[in-house]
Amino acid sequence: MDLTLPVVHIVARTLPEGWERAVVETWHRGARIRTEYDREGDPPSRDAALWLAVADPFAEPRFHRAFPGGIEDLEAYRQEVVDGIHDHWVAPEEGKWEYTYHERLAAYRVPGIAQPVDQLAYVVEALCRAPHTRRAQAITWKPWEDAGIHDPACLQRMWFRLFGDELVLNIHIRSNDAFKAAYMNMYAFTDLQRVVAERVSARLGRPIRVGQYNHVADSFHIYGSDAAEFEGFLGTLQKRSFEERTWTTEQMAPIIAEARERIAQSLVDERLTGRKGL
Repeated sequence: MDLTLPVVHIVARTLPEGWERAVVETWHRGARIRTEYDREGDPPSRDAALWLAVADPFAEPRFHRAFPGGIEDLEAYRQEVVDGIHDHWVAPEEGKWEYTYHERLAAYRVPGIAQPVDQLAYVVEALCRAPHTRRAQAITWKPWEDAGIHDPACLQRMWFRLFGDELVLNIHIRSNDAFKAAYMNMYAFTDLQRVVAERVSARLGRPIRVGQYNHVADSFHIYGSDAAEFEGFLGTLQKRSFEERTWTTEQMAPIIAEARERIAQSLVDERLTGRKGL
């Protein structure tokens, strides 16, 4: 049966395997449709709804060599989502960012309520109070703000649940650049899953491990403007084995350590100069 919006369903063991298979299938099966960001002459995007299930998101290898972007960008984004290193950039009245995911998850502000809501703290509390609860979720959308802004939040919701000693995370994202952004999203979101698992483990006094990760996207798309670059990516898949296309955490450790030093220095420079860094 032909669907107007194809549905891509992937079950994988590791993060790079799942991302790779998801983008390839979206390229082959995705609906051709225009976007709000097209320039004159751009071909249409390829678009699908995605449900990707990664059985063990911290299994090795965890890094895909061919994701667009550098390791420093990947680490900075992880710290932005998990640690809130760029929350101070949120100042729309000054022409700066309108949100970060960390700011929405850890300090969700509602008009008329003085104190921001720490949704991540609520998630941990809910899971510790009733580990089987279906109510441990955090949202990002603010309809009173996001309906009219230029770049509304793509991530919409995170849903956590304990199955025995395993913490499962479902993320729901309305719009996801499959080629240029999705791997970085998955990498950062699963690290936040790790943090929540560690906090719950500490509270319950028993080991809680990172379990299944489900990445649910309403629009998982490859922009037409990226078509030539993506065809080069497909060529890489033909020429290299999966082992040659990925890295383990151990292999990446020294490179990530260097990236963390540069990011830390960038944050120091920001405080001294007032100019935005990495």
